[in-house]
Order: sequence, then C-alpha cells, then structure tokens
Amino acid sequence: MNDAPAAPQSDESSHSPQVAALGPRFDEFVAGLLRPVVFFDIEATGTDPNADRIVELSVVRVNPAPGGIDAPRTWRVNPGVHIPSEASAIHGIYDDDLATAPTFAKLADELAEVFTGADLAGFSVTRFDVRILQAEFTRASRVVDFSRSRMIDAQVIYHQREPRNLAAALRFYRDRELVDAHGAQADTLAALEVFAGQLARYADIGVGIDELHALSTQHNDSYCDAGRRFAWRDNEPVFNFGRMRGKSLRWAASDPTERAYLKWMVDGSFDEDAKDLVREALRGSIRASLRARPTTSASHP
Repeated sequence: MNDAPAAPQSDESSHSPQVAALGPRFDEFVAGLLRPVVFFDIEATGTDPNADRIVELSVVRVNPAPGGIDAPRTWRVNPGVHIPSEASAIHGIYDDDLATAPTFAKLADELAEVFTGADLAGFSVTRFDVRILQAEFTRASRVVDFSRSRMIDAQVIYHQREPRNLAAALRFYRDRELVDAHGAQADTLAALEVFAGQLARYADIGVGIDELHALSTQHNDSYCDAGRRFAWRDNEPVFNFGRMRGKSLRWAASDPTERAYLKWMVDGSFDEDAKDLVREALRGSIRASLRARPTTSASHP
C-alpha cells in the first residue's frame, strides 16, 4: 500500500460558478460572511458515521467578499478496509481504485487547513458528513474543533419548506387540497389520486406491478428486514443495532458465545423476518441478498 500524499484531484470541465451567477440573494449572503463557508460531500464505505470510513471527499470553499468561490478540490482516500459491494454500487469506487491513494491520516493536516476556521455546508451534512469527518480526524489524532462551526444543511431547509406529506403530494400532483386529512377514507382516495398523477407526470415509470414494486422498495434495499435490524454488506447480513452493530451474522452464528445472543433474539420481541434470518443462521444457512451485485470483476473486487 502506498500512503504517499497525493495532490487533490480536479475536474477541468467543472468549475465553481461565479457569485453573481447564483443570484442577488446569494450575492447578499456572501456579502454578509465574516469567514469562509466550506460546502462539502463525502463518499464512504457505508452509512455509519462512527464505524465506516471515507473513500472520497470534495470541497468548494465560498470566501467572504470579495474573495469569491474557489475551484472544487477532491481527494480519494484509502480507507484501510474493504469497501462493501453495496457501497461501491452506489458511488462507483472499488478497492482497486484506492490502492495507491493516501490514507486519511496522511491527508489529515491538509484537510484540517481546509476546514479550520470555516463554517460548513452541504446536503444532509449534519446527519452524516460532519459526523464521519469528525470521527476520521479523531482516529488520525488530529484535533479539529467543529463545535463553533455554524452549519447550513440544504436538505433540512428543503424538507422544511417543501413538505413531503400526503396533502403536499396531492397539491403537487393533482392541484387540489386534501379535505378531512388523516381520515382513512380521505387519505386512501388521496393516495389513489397521487399515484395516478405520478403516472401521468413521469412517463418513464412503467405501469407493471413488478416494476412499481421495485421502485417503491428501492430505499429499503440496503436492509435485510423491515425493522432494519440487519443490513446487507457484501450481500450478507450484518447487525445494524446494539453492541453487535457492523458485525456479520455469519460470524455471530459461528461463535459459541454469540450463539446464545442469537437464541435470545429468537425468543425476544423482534419482528419475525429478523428472527427468520437468525434462525437460518443458527441452522448454518446464511441468507444472501437477492439483488444482483457483482462482488468480483476483472477490474473491481
């Protein structure tokens, strides 16, 4: 493994917009800044900000007037662990892609300079990106204090200003108000109208029940059961809760001590689909993901 520091990548075809191009309100925002705001996004080995590792980080720094917006900077990071196939399927980064990339520890000082003394911004940064970044700095024994950094989360603003409930959907797709909201009959009829409106608006959505089922359950593909007690990692279940979080069900079923824990789960108040996974594991059968995810290829492990 080559841990030599590498210069951040840049995409010459993608440049930051000029402040004026983002509108007068954004211009007013920049004029009021007293210190930089770093917009950033992170790709990682998974969705646990404490247990998973960064594989790519990109930043765009907005400076107080008249500084303008810096060009994007992107770093590939060797996480030091295997990237699960489920994560690679999302961001397209595989183990081989990072074989010569520096570790986060090697980049820590450079990245600390980017973030120190700046406020933070992005889409869903408060839920994940800031937390995994802080965890990586801690593991690298590099102190970066985010406690005084103010944060702008565009996702939070989006969800606050554009409600995602049934009444909002009926207004958006059918241009009418929901009367008697939260009454079962009114809500049922509204859901029917919303679905019809979606079919009318999105011509690329198929009308077959199988395709609609696949589309509707796509957000749950990362999990093995409805209660999300287990998640898929390299097409096998891993714990998604408690002290076993991140550990494989296969390992637990093969460990004499942990088998007692699994038997406790079977007798406990867990959903039946989660219990079925555990029962199978105790019998020596580990369920595999139904999704077709290649785990090996000529260029990607």
